[in-house]
Amino acid sequence: MKKNRYHVFLFSIVVLFLLVLTACSSSNNESTSKDEGNKEETADGSATVTVFKSHMGKGTIPGSDDPHVQYIKEKTGVEYQLESTPPGSEPAEYINLMIASEDFPDILRPIGGVEQTLINQGGALALDELLPKHAPNVWERIPEEAWNIVRSASPDGKIYYVPKVYLIPERAALLRQDWLDAVGMEMPKTLDEYKEMLIAFRDQDPNGNGKKDELPTSGREFGRWMDHLFAMFGVAMWEGYPEWDIYDGEINYAGTSENMKAAIAFIRELYAEKLLDNETFLNKGDVWTAKINNNLVGSWYHLPANLRERYAAMKEGAPDAYITGMPLPEVEGFDGFITQKSMGEPEWMIPKASEDNAINALKLLDFFYDPENAEFVQYGIEGVQHEVVDGEKVLLPSSDDKPLALGMLNLTTDESMKLRIENSFVEEEQQMVKDIFEVSKADARRIAGDGLPSTVYEGYPDIQSHKLFQEYLTKIVIGEWELDKFDEFVEKWKQSGGEEVTKQVQEWYEKVK
Repeated sequence: MKKNRYHVFLFSIVVLFLLVLTACSSSNNESTSKDEGNKEETADGSATVTVFKSHMGKGTIPGSDDPHVQYIKEKTGVEYQLESTPPGSEPAEYINLMIASEDFPDILRPIGGVEQTLINQGGALALDELLPKHAPNVWERIPEEAWNIVRSASPDGKIYYVPKVYLIPERAALLRQDWLDAVGMEMPKTLDEYKEMLIAFRDQDPNGNGKKDELPTSGREFGRWMDHLFAMFGVAMWEGYPEWDIYDGEINYAGTSENMKAAIAFIRELYAEKLLDNETFLNKGDVWTAKINNNLVGSWYHLPANLRERYAAMKEGAPDAYITGMPLPEVEGFDGFITQKSMGEPEWMIPKASEDNAINALKLLDFFYDPENAEFVQYGIEGVQHEVVDGEKVLLPSSDDKPLALGMLNLTTDESMKLRIENSFVEEEQQMVKDIFEVSKADARRIAGDGLPSTVYEGYPDIQSHKLFQEYLTKIVIGEWELDKFDEFVEKWKQSGGEEVTKQVQEWYEKVK
């Protein structure tokens, strides 16, 4: 009996030893695999890199056999897998949910200040040593000034993200020149002349449909994308969010400036006289875009480089449609300007959790920054992203049923924009867009807060979100509140953390200016 128990005991020890040995062997293999390369490998041994972008435009997510995916894989040994937010989800919330669940891509485009969340929590990978070695084109093509601004955004002075660099103005005040011609007026030079033009747009049926349904100017919900109405008064605005610039001799929040109060007074006046679309604060992006595309809006604010499909839609209903850049009308007592932000905005970052695949992620990114790949980056695959007409490559319009092509380059200069215009627009449209950029360049100015890191808002999320500003702006403009309530907003803003944030912004500015 004792002998049998001894054999059972001995057998159990052997089995346990084998199980431990197998587990160790498996662990060593996993460790070796992890040390040697990537999270995933394709069947042919090339690396796989997941890329997260929240704003993708029209199109479907490409599969492994997509020709664009395969071309880049052939050149780099890296196969990209594109990921995006599900339809109907809010991008910033989705990214935060992704971080909370630790379901990280290999490289992502951060939005909504998520880069600082990752940096502060130790969840972002420092790139200082990796970039020069594994992404030399990225490292060399981005100006040192931009890298210094990125360094200023982290507590330890390290580089945790690749910045967007846009050395020319991105946005412009746009105007329907054909409407201006139809009402027999010249380009407005003063604020009064601008208002007179809007009145003519409202009353004289410049789109010629006999309905008098024209919207002289328009914006979007929360008062976004009508920056031209603030810009005339010297208010630093970025897609409807007040920025930081020099007011009263120091860098301060544009939302609390006297410039802002004057701009709101004027916008309130336009709203009351139905010169500003009375659905502005209800317009979601697609509704606002449809109004412009359907020839209902005479004056608006947007991206000249993105006019191609919008202009084509206009011409379907108005063959003589023509868009021009509107020089900012002069306002007595104010120096107007178009807000330009050139450096420091986060464009790409690699989560610390994806460190094992960082070299491949940087290799993929570097492909897009390599000047030798510029033509492919611009045109993509023939028959999918472009076609050849009379020996020249012509970009094809995007569509909901066509695979998206990954783009990772966000480095724009005057020369690269000219090339983009020539490659993206038909010949008769090219000069129109170039002229718009010339007008916007004349009015644009880099603001003092260019590159401001979101760390200055730490502990004050409501100040960062601009919600208090948006509430007061909306209710004052639509007439629910009197203009005097603006002074109440300024006091509330200061008391709810604005004064502390201002101190942090001013300290940052002294460090980097």
